[in-house]
Amino acid sequence: MTFFKNLVRDEQGATAIEYGLIAALIAVAAIGAMTTLGENLDATFDEVSGELATGD
Repeated sequence: MTFFKNLVRDEQGATAIEYGLIAALIAVAAIGAMTTLGENLDATFDEVSGELATGD
């Protein structure tokens, strides 16, 4: 019976899950930001390349 009481009181597993969820949320936000930044940089480099090709 003591084992079950200790198991119910133990919060280490819940804390580990919370940290895992926070890390996953940060990773998703970082991936989204990097994707957007990459697309913007690609458009900028395409524009510069076009300008250099035409000599304007």
